[in-house]
Amino acid sequence: MTPKDDAASINRKQQILEAAAELFAESGYYKTTTADVARAVGVTQPYVFHFFKSKEQLYLAVLQQASERILHAFSTVEAPPEQLPEAMGKAFSELLEVHRNEILLVMMSFATPEPAIREYTRREFDLVYERVKQRFEDAGIPDAGKMASNFIGQGLVIALAETVNLQKLLPWCE
Repeated sequence: MTPKDDAASINRKQQILEAAAELFAESGYYKTTTADVARAVGVTQPYVFHFFKSKEQLYLAVLQQASERILHAFSTVEAPPEQLPEAMGKAFSELLEVHRNEILLVMMSFATPEPAIREYTRREFDLVYERVKQRFEDAGIPDAGKMASNFIGQGLVIALAETVNLQKLLPWCE
């Protein structure tokens, strides 16, 4: 395989992830098929399976990409200690604007009862909690653990409000 072929393959894999995120967000895990994803990208279903051995692996890959974006955003936010929670919230909002489907999927993935997805979600939320808590501790924010829990809770409320289009759950946005 040439470097050009590698780049095309990586690009196609990303297209598959993006289409999958959109379809999973629209139709849910159970109603979305790998054939739907293949059709959306304009490839064959076996080509999707070249990158992802099952629908569950594809879904987990979408969640992983979103989780990595969240962890990166929360790790790289620069703000004075008294503005850090707000700056991290703004970073989350920006992620939601740019990668809406992925971010909503990862924030709501706890609702998918498949054991591998639940376990992945538990691990990722734990990582996010620890990252946020560490950032708050490093900034000298009191009760960093409680603040991290509240911060994640607000993120979940935002995801719920966005998913069901119920903006009145977000009084700070009015």
